[in-house]
Amino acid sequence: MCKLCKEKPVYEFTNQRKLCKRCFINYFYKKVLYTVRKFNMISREDIIGYRKSSDVKAVVLEEMLVFLSKKSNFKITKLPDKKANKIAEDSSLDSESEEIIKSLISGKESDLKKYLPVEKNAIKPLYLFLDEEISLFARLKGLKFKLKEKKRSKIQDFENEFEKNHPEVKRAIVNSLLKLYNKKE
Repeated sequence: MCKLCKEKPVYEFTNQRKLCKRCFINYFYKKVLYTVRKFNMISREDIIGYRKSSDVKAVVLEEMLVFLSKKSNFKITKLPDKKANKIAEDSSLDSESEEIIKSLISGKESDLKKYLPVEKNAIKPLYLFLDEEISLFARLKGLKFKLKEKKRSKIQDFENEFEKNHPEVKRAIVNSLLKLYNKKE
């Protein structure tokens, strides 16, 4: 049962905390706000561009940008229609941790900076979410999207298998990168 509402849960965290539909949606919005604030992604004068797509992550990103723009009073625009000073990417914890591992395995440590939540004019508001959480949010909100079958990499399969026995490994990979760059600055 959901701790707050005593309703049937739709999501369970690795610490066994459970959330009902309403609480999960609230959690998602709050975490996006937290992510944007923590990494100073957006300011009032920004024009945030994003690529329109029917992919689940792109649809959720658009929903979050609309929500944030109403709350923080900045402008959003679909690319390539208009000029934007920042580009929002639909990157998630899953995709970022996979790319970090690929860079380390291939010996391209210099590429690691690309996988930070803010890099040059690119921002990643969904940076701290698992793909599973993003798709659940989209379904619960009734957003229209198409699931695209992506060819899975061996690293992705390895990570997913490892995550079964060691929950939070993807989060640990991303957090390690964040700690590495916080020490350098």
